[in-house]
Amino acid sequence: METPTPTGTPTDTPPEATPLPRRVAAVTALADPARRALYELVTRNAEPIGRDAAAESVGLSRSTAAFHLERLAALGLVDVEYRRLSGRTGPGSGRPAKLYRRADAEISVSLPERHYDLAGDVLAGAIERSIETERPVRETLRAVAGEAGRSRGAASASLPLALAGNGFEPYADGDDLVLGNCPFHRLAQKHTDIVCELNYELVRGLADGCGDHDHAVASEPGAGRCCIRISRAEASVRGSSTT
Repeated sequence: METPTPTGTPTDTPPEATPLPRRVAAVTALADPARRALYELVTRNAEPIGRDAAAESVGLSRSTAAFHLERLAALGLVDVEYRRLSGRTGPGSGRPAKLYRRADAEISVSLPERHYDLAGDVLAGAIERSIETERPVRETLRAVAGEAGRSRGAASASLPLALAGNGFEPYADGDDLVLGNCPFHRLAQKHTDIVCELNYELVRGLADGCGDHDHAVASEPGAGRCCIRISRAEASVRGSSTT
């Protein structure tokens, strides 16, 4: 029996499921004029389109159109389905045609890496839960951000990999980790306190989700480019015991 997902919990696929090199390859594939013309043709059509019709529409040979369509499919830019165009079934009705339609998946590339979709998902989820539970939005934001972090962290083998996969660009600062990138940079510039809270709870959730109990996450303005410092838990405990 499946455990119900709490209201307002982001359930999107972690970004490491689609590595940056593959997303870059998908976008750069459209630099080819013929391939881009076929992609635009497929996305403009309400119904899936076959190789013959696609080739005729863009003025390519069938074999060339098929080559480019297969490349688009391999990169996740279009989806494939099979259907008998004659509508007939049974013996003698012929083989189903291979048809191409616009892919449901979204592909985006940003440098430095940004994840505004995740921020939007967390913020919308927090508002939704706040309305349903009648609890303060800021309180539910912290909870939803933590849940999103745990979900994404569970897909990673270590905290550094989880951080890297979510665009934080972790690097060593002595024995600690600091973050070289804020995935929500423009939002953080306009709404600093809210986004920093979101970041903090998200990173804590990443650590919890990937089972990392050796590090302590702390908010520290001026640490890296994301105001978060990740220290060895033992060192953090020793430091607090001497103050």
